[in-house]
Amino acid sequence: MLTYEACTLCPRMCGVNRAAGARGVCGMDAQMRVARAMPHFWEEPPISGSFGSGAVFFSGCTLGCRFCQNAQISSEGYGAAISPAKLREIFLRLLEEEGCQNINLVTPTHFLPSILPALTPKLPAPVVYNCGGYERVETLRALEGLVDIYLPDFKYWTGALAQDLAGAADYPAVAKAAISEMVRQTGPAQYDAEGGMTRGTLVRHLVLPGQVGNSLDILSWLSEAFPRGTVPVSVMCQYTPMPGMTAPYDRRVTADEYAAVMSWMRLCGLDDGFVQDFDAASGEFIPSFQLEGVL
Repeated sequence: MLTYEACTLCPRMCGVNRAAGARGVCGMDAQMRVARAMPHFWEEPPISGSFGSGAVFFSGCTLGCRFCQNAQISSEGYGAAISPAKLREIFLRLLEEEGCQNINLVTPTHFLPSILPALTPKLPAPVVYNCGGYERVETLRALEGLVDIYLPDFKYWTGALAQDLAGAADYPAVAKAAISEMVRQTGPAQYDAEGGMTRGTLVRHLVLPGQVGNSLDILSWLSEAFPRGTVPVSVMCQYTPMPGMTAPYDRRVTADEYAAVMSWMRLCGLDDGFVQDFDAASGEFIPSFQLEGVL
């Protein structure tokens, strides 16, 4: 049973009683908060489709990367308090009125005890679990049958890099176990007649400036860990320098860095995945958070 008391929902396992008002490492107590709930068109094509993904952005974050583009909600806690009943209403509005092809839960882990009631009964569209890859297998098992598509990041290959950028030296081992559990639950990627993803696990990787080797190692593992064609991979170049970052993270990824990673992606046989136009690596990928679709 997932609970806010002595919270162990995420790998931080901070153990605080969020139900009594204490805030966990995620920065949140037990009151669910949402910052945006609108059709989202910036996901991978099989996720966004023609009508958008019904993205619900939850406040707070269990990982806390220093370069986070969504710092307004992930670390500053911006968002409106809502109930599970209100969340269910939001899901249905996105599907029935907005015409979204799925419900996309963005950084949801720390609010799962409140989210799970809103997912029952099963929604008439796929549910996407959009996360940073830093997940406990024990928590993921509670989602089996409720989540159709997992959309995790695999950010860091070494504990040293993960510690430097997110204070999570255990990230590499945790992410490998989590992604493996996600693939076990969903099986190979499945699509409808229009190319929309209906089931499966799609792994994202953001190329970091000065860290081409990190990307090559992650892509190598993904190509070796799962049968070819079963787990699509999305390699992104949209890293945007945030204020206060030091070299090499104070700049964008170069064209040569991204080209090297794309070449390795092809050599690894990950040719059923997704890449970005290099010019897309700009601040335009940072959504606004003004409680759209929440209040």
